[in-house]
Amino acid sequence: MHDEIFEYAGATVSLVDPSTVLAAARVNPVELVHHADWPSPVQRVEVTVSSLDTTAGPMHVFVARVHAGAEPMSTERMRKLVLGRDPIGVLLSKRIAEGDPVATRIVDGVGSAAAAAYRKLGLDKAGGPAPHRGPGVFADAGVGLQAEVSHEADGDVIRLRSEVPRDEATANHLRAFVTLTLQAVTELTEPEALRGRRYVFSREATPPPAPVTTQQVTLDMVGGLADLVGELRQIAVSFRHPEAMARWGARRPQGILMYGPPGTGKTMLSRALANEIGADFREIRTPEILDKWLGGSERNIKQIFRDARRYRVPTLMLFDEFDSIVSYAGAGGDAASQALNAVAGIFKQEMNDLFEANPNVIVVATTNFPQRVDESLIRSGRFDIKISVPRPDEVSRAEIFRKMIEGLAAAHERGGFRMFAPDLDLPALGVASTGMTGADIKEVLRRVQMTKAMQEARTGAADPISQQELLAAVRDLRGHV
Repeated sequence: MHDEIFEYAGATVSLVDPSTVLAAARVNPVELVHHADWPSPVQRVEVTVSSLDTTAGPMHVFVARVHAGAEPMSTERMRKLVLGRDPIGVLLSKRIAEGDPVATRIVDGVGSAAAAAYRKLGLDKAGGPAPHRGPGVFADAGVGLQAEVSHEADGDVIRLRSEVPRDEATANHLRAFVTLTLQAVTELTEPEALRGRRYVFSREATPPPAPVTTQQVTLDMVGGLADLVGELRQIAVSFRHPEAMARWGARRPQGILMYGPPGTGKTMLSRALANEIGADFREIRTPEILDKWLGGSERNIKQIFRDARRYRVPTLMLFDEFDSIVSYAGAGGDAASQALNAVAGIFKQEMNDLFEANPNVIVVATTNFPQRVDESLIRSGRFDIKISVPRPDEVSRAEIFRKMIEGLAAAHERGGFRMFAPDLDLPALGVASTGMTGADIKEVLRRVQMTKAMQEARTGAADPISQQELLAAVRDLRGHV
């Protein structure tokens, strides 16, 4: 089972086993939302995936229905809707003013109230349908998904619908549709209304809680490092839009070198980039390459790149602790140094034509000691982008605390259980944790969680984690590092 866990508008979103959902929807419709706490005025959201044979061929059909209130659509209610006197009306009147086809199409269908709305906005448009206007759309450019947006006349329901050729539908399409559904929710509420909440889209009525792991991290979940994250997003965009790259003859970066102190998140960033691209993740560790037998290391590195040339889907290859594989090239005359030199030489040759052989592949190498890596090995053309991943500053540390705390709360707080006190002072935690890395902050939280769990195990109850407890854990860890 492979779950998609990502962040949208401050909410943690779990899409449970999307590949199985798409497979099951070929036979019977699959409903994905069962129980969720939505911000007012949204009362519930329904998402269904089904299959349909059309003249264009078999399609997967994604439908979302966002219910924004139980009151029926009376004449007065419709008048409020188009004149901006309730949350849906605010959205529609704003969009009418901007010429949005979604809003104009909805309002065109509500009779005389539409005329008043148009007159109010200075558009002097008589009520009635506008045949030249098509349905409005939300769109996700990343996967080319469009969702038609309409309003159901029998209640305050906004409906999104999208079709994808069944044999082309992937987990990325399903994730994009879920994101567009959440976008509709935020436009009916407030931009920050979802922050701190957790939503699970699953075939099961009560899926188990799924805390975020390194394997499921996205760039949205990275605390601090805004410039670095922005650069990685640009790389992801270049992968998701090959047609634009081809039109301009632009070449995506083939290799990225990330360097910095231990614990700063280099491996996590690599996984986040792979998830942002929608790429498979292949981590190559030192034991897979270095072999005690003569010629074994060289054969291993050749086989790794031979496999890379055959990948048919976007793939990120991570060479972690790169210096331990190819360090000190040209130094020393003993057998070990000669083996490293041979591996480094083959690595250079393989990188020279990898992109031409398979543009779906991107190579990321991480190291704590960039000075140990031969400069010719990481020159432009092999590693086009070199990124320093520093220890986080005060603001970044506070942001890391915020992201980690929100993730833990979203994964574990339910049924009245509160994990963290509401009055945490994150900037103060950022100041207190001077010199710490993201890995250190994760360890601080682990220690406090363990203490609380043991306290509950002994006494049967424990208060939420407080500011003082977090500060004490910070001081304790700093005293041992």
